[in-house]
Amino acid sequence: MSNAPFSQAEYDRRLGLTRSAMQAAGLEAVFVSDPSNQAWLTGYDGWSFYVHQGVIVTMTGEPIWWGRHMDMMGGRRTCWMGHDNILGYGDHYVQSTVIHPMQDLAEVLKARGLERTHIGVEMENYYYSAKAHDVLKTELPDAQLSDATGLVNWQRLIKSEAEIGFIRKAATISEKVIQVALDRAAPGVRKNDLVADIMHAGITGVGDDWGDYPAIVPLTPSGLDATAAHLTWSGDPMKAGEATFFELSGCYRRYHAPICRTIYLGTPPDEMKRAEAAQLEGIAAGLDAARAGNRTCDIANAFMSVMAKHGIERKGRMGYPIGLSYPPDWGERTASIRSEDETVLQAGMTFHFMPALWMDTWGLETTETILITEDGPAAPLCNIERKLFVKS
Repeated sequence: MSNAPFSQAEYDRRLGLTRSAMQAAGLEAVFVSDPSNQAWLTGYDGWSFYVHQGVIVTMTGEPIWWGRHMDMMGGRRTCWMGHDNILGYGDHYVQSTVIHPMQDLAEVLKARGLERTHIGVEMENYYYSAKAHDVLKTELPDAQLSDATGLVNWQRLIKSEAEIGFIRKAATISEKVIQVALDRAAPGVRKNDLVADIMHAGITGVGDDWGDYPAIVPLTPSGLDATAAHLTWSGDPMKAGEATFFELSGCYRRYHAPICRTIYLGTPPDEMKRAEAAQLEGIAAGLDAARAGNRTCDIANAFMSVMAKHGIERKGRMGYPIGLSYPPDWGERTASIRSEDETVLQAGMTFHFMPALWMDTWGLETTETILITEDGPAAPLCNIERKLFVKS
């Protein structure tokens, strides 16, 4: 446990939640391939998710981390389990056209008497391929493989006090990186140089709280590029007469606290200033609706009602749960802040409330990482003034 970021009691809590969900789904085992879920269950932390790896959870005993043999040592350095439950397959399996790592996984499952059991796998996952599933089915003809996508993710929705502490540390780093972006932005500054400063600030961290790499790279589009949500950067200089939004997050021990702010170099057009006023009013309404016992759709509907009053149409998703994550996404892929989602809010949930506006000629992103509290409205975790920043 010397290198694991949390206590044994915390990992036991997570295993208990997962096993209760497994029992409700009629599963005797799950194979967890999402690296965020692997880390949440075992502490495993390494840049090895480009090859097949995962965690086997059954109803008793320690989880088993399984991956490439050279990454097995990383498992021993970061996982809380005993070495007997950290397993590695040979390099001859890696990116081979004649054998597949799932053949080795099947042998591991057979050795533990799981070849005729009901096993859940994360089928809608970035890291579990169609080929992997096909091979595993072929190698385990007597097992029942069922889709367990999201089974572990949903157990992560309510954060422990220890997790909230990590998110607060990430939020402090987020404040730093946003402030660096706002201070450094100016006409003539090359965007890649600005992003280099942002990344340096994030990795440096704050005080003793060092920064980890975020699951999403800095998103920093300007002008017409800011009408799109997910563009990164180039070597072009920033220009007067353009808005730039910064979608950034500090990261501490894989925990995130995303925040977005927008800066206009020059004098913003009247339509943008009107949109800013409406957006800020809508965010305040959304935060007030983000109370324990309400639903995620109540947050979205509160924001959209304000937008409609101001004659601005805003549809789609406006946020998602955040916490521990690996590339390519810092969201947890469970509940959504949107009108169709009726997930009941509970104290300890953390969301990126993201009611951004992407218009025909500019974008305006003003967002908050929020914590659902026991009483009252949600608490933003970053302390950065909420407004359209303007620099002449």
